[in-house]
Amino acid sequence: MAIKLGQKVKDTITDMEGIAIGRTEYLNGCIRILVQPRQLKDGVPVDAVWIDEPQLEIVADTPAPKAEPRHGPRVDACRAPDAMR
Repeated sequence: MAIKLGQKVKDTITDMEGIAIGRTEYLNGCIRILVQPRQLKDGVPVDAVWIDEPQLEIVADTPAPKAEPRHGPRVDACRAPDAMR
C-alpha cells in the first residue's frame, strides 16, 4: 500500500513515528518518504528524516488535510497602481 502525505507512519526498524510530509521517487523505482517526528529537543522540532517506503508502516490511515498554498502565480499578475505617480 502506498503511503499518502499526511498519514502517520512508523519506521519498522527504529520505531520512530511521525507524519509523512514529503515523497520522492527515483528513476530506479526507489520511493522515499520524508517523516517529521512530533518530538521536540530543547523546545525545537526534531529534523525530518528520509526513509525507504517499504520500511514504513501506516499507523493512522487518514491523511491530514492539505494546507492552502500561499505561493505560485497570481491571478492578477500586473503591478498595483503606484500612489506616488
